[in-house]
Amino acid sequence: MKRFRFIDLFCGIGGFHQAMESLGGKCVFACDIDEDCRKTYEANYGIAPAGDITKIYAAEIPPHDVLCAGFPCQAFSKAGKRLGFEDETKGTLFFDVCRIMEYHKPKYALLENVRNLASHDHGNTWKVIHDRLEKLGYSLLPEPVIFSPHYIGIPQHRERVYIMCVRKDIGEIKPFSFDKTKIPSCSIETILQNDDEIENVQEYRISNDMENLINLWNEFIQSIDVEKLPGFPIWTDRLCELDPTEDLSQYPSWKQNFIHKNNELYLGNKKFIKTWLKRAQKNPLFFGAKAKLEWQAGNNGTPDIWNQIFQLRPSGIRVKVNSYFPALVAIVQTSIIGSRRRFLTPRECARLQSFPDTFKYDVKPAQAYKQFGNAVNVDCVKLFAKHMFGIN
Repeated sequence: MKRFRFIDLFCGIGGFHQAMESLGGKCVFACDIDEDCRKTYEANYGIAPAGDITKIYAAEIPPHDVLCAGFPCQAFSKAGKRLGFEDETKGTLFFDVCRIMEYHKPKYALLENVRNLASHDHGNTWKVIHDRLEKLGYSLLPEPVIFSPHYIGIPQHRERVYIMCVRKDIGEIKPFSFDKTKIPSCSIETILQNDDEIENVQEYRISNDMENLINLWNEFIQSIDVEKLPGFPIWTDRLCELDPTEDLSQYPSWKQNFIHKNNELYLGNKKFIKTWLKRAQKNPLFFGAKAKLEWQAGNNGTPDIWNQIFQLRPSGIRVKVNSYFPALVAIVQTSIIGSRRRFLTPRECARLQSFPDTFKYDVKPAQAYKQFGNAVNVDCVKLFAKHMFGIN
């Protein structure tokens, strides 16, 4: 495997490409349905990816040694079980991966997917995938490997499923194991840019109103009288007396529980909360999700949001310990670095996905964030490719 040819299906912006090329691979074909991804891919690798995989004949794809695919997870037909694998997977993009593997019979295939694939449809989805690949003549592990970049010291918690396939005449896939008790410590500082390195850094700063809002929430968590900070979401519209005319039984039990806990918090801190709410409601951002807080940063020392990282989520402002970032997702709203009072930059997102600083991302920030949120982590792919190839 000193030199090998690979294809990059559902290529996105080339996470697989980065990993395989670093191991001696040459890309002979790539495809992705997203036009903006195709432009970014070509700008970085000089290869113009094809478009919709469902419209590409397997015979049109050059011979290759390794197939890479981060295919979307789709439900498979339960009704088709009696009619065989092909019927069961038809209409899904996994079917297209299989037809290409069946035609070209590459020595290896490395597939990546969302964590949910492992348990999707009560395990039926994984069983269909496993059995279909095995029937195509490949050795693979009985269970998918679930792995996250933070297991190898990259400060992003992003669990994904990895499926390693070795053609049976080449050999058997060796078991893969890692010790979760020996996960290296992570630091967000390893991927952060200095502010003076960021062009137009003000574009990434949070607004004055947002800064004032966080100061208000900081005052709240530092002033309430509790043994430890609430693990439940704080809903300010529920920091009040219970309404005797409201029938709480209309809500699911989890919501009833949160309502009661917020009421208890209010009753134990009534004087402070009343005056705090009056001031908070003067902030123009204090409404909807930003009037809610989810503290997930533990109870060590004096709580301070500015020492942590936080996200603006539909469920509220979620505060996390600043050891690693939550998974990048395909939306513009990235994590806010409390100590820097700004959002993550596209370059920092690239680093979280292990792309080199030479990588040219889309000039439109919204597209860049989306593309990195959909990308595979380069170093994780490299780890599994080396295991699959038998490289120490």
